[in-house]
Amino acid sequence: MAKEGVEKAEETEQMIEKEAGKDPAEGGGGSHRLGDAQEMRAVVLAGFGGLNKLRVTRKAMPEPQDGELKIRVKACGLNFIDLMVRQGNIDNPPKTPLVPGFECSGIVEALGDSVKGYEIGDRVMAFVNYNAWAEVVCTPVEFVYKIPDDMSFSEAAAFPTNFVTAYMMLFEVANLREGMSVLVHSAGGGVGQAVAQLCSTVPNVTVFGTASTFKHEAIKDSVTHLFDRNADYVQEVKRISAEGVDIVLDCLCGDNTGKGLSLLKPLGTYILYGSSNMVTGETKSFFSFAKSWWQVEKVNPIKLYEENKVIAGFSLLNLLFKQGRAGHIRGVVDKLIGLYNQKKIKPVVDSLWALEEVKEAMQRIHDRGNIGKLILDVEKTPTPLMANDSTETSEAGEEEEDHEGDGENKERMPFIQ
Repeated sequence: MAKEGVEKAEETEQMIEKEAGKDPAEGGGGSHRLGDAQEMRAVVLAGFGGLNKLRVTRKAMPEPQDGELKIRVKACGLNFIDLMVRQGNIDNPPKTPLVPGFECSGIVEALGDSVKGYEIGDRVMAFVNYNAWAEVVCTPVEFVYKIPDDMSFSEAAAFPTNFVTAYMMLFEVANLREGMSVLVHSAGGGVGQAVAQLCSTVPNVTVFGTASTFKHEAIKDSVTHLFDRNADYVQEVKRISAEGVDIVLDCLCGDNTGKGLSLLKPLGTYILYGSSNMVTGETKSFFSFAKSWWQVEKVNPIKLYEENKVIAGFSLLNLLFKQGRAGHIRGVVDKLIGLYNQKKIKPVVDSLWALEEVKEAMQRIHDRGNIGKLILDVEKTPTPLMANDSTETSEAGEEEEDHEGDGENKERMPFIQ
């Protein structure tokens, strides 16, 4: 085993050297040198708005600061929050242009001062406070985790956000135990599938899920009861369980908040961890925001007290980057890797997309077409159709104007797992 480990380390170091030395004419990936500066490919969001605000461009390659690791990225995770960031549909959005993305996987290429516990060539996954959708990222060591030898880079990029979110909501906020019941919305998405898998690690847990009808055949074995996302799921749940459920996990918001609270048993917990109902069109809609806000049931603490119900919120990114809980989350990741090694959980990857195909990947999320996680594969070669559609080489990430209707009927060909 030790010999195999040495061989793997040597192989990954050779891979880094090979990629760093790629000639620009080869295309695909790798760094490029202009004068003394090394550059990399990255997805740049030039301004908040529609898909035409995204471009793949060349940027200066970052170097690790004290306490940081430099990672040669192999795969990046795409989450619904990335779509909301693109629209500027979040609190205190950062200034543009920016490189989106909050999680990635790859190979350690360099270590900043004071970094311990990692070596060049280590296979890792990481959280990044933006900037993940690039060939190279630098991020503090507290956000980086080694990945098991048998975990692929695409699986690793699909792992941190989905499974940490699902685990902490179920076991640390709602205290899931044997015999309890859970309602999860968007059961076919990355977090929904992680919730279903983690619930299966506890005996006799009943999982109610909502999802688009076309996903039902693919995910029917992962949950106990599955309902159409547009149906009256409240009545369906009560028909099966008159008392309701112990836990509601809501990523939709809007009128689903009141419905979720009405379904809680005494001592039950409702957790809001997203607000995808606010996203209806390609760009930010004040009407959708106002409608969703208006539909949210105004919570009366006295009523919660009388009914013995708990309402909570969960934001993993705030916990990591604003509230300083990286050490706590590392403990959760360790537990999850243990479950992965025991073959009890496994990331569900929907499809792989090249960086240049980021617009099409985001559209798939917007259309709620994915089952599991969408991954940007940094080494994947895009189809010529998509490369022309999404690539721009300007330094600042300025985009050329897209003409409405262009490419509406183009066929999209991601690699589906």
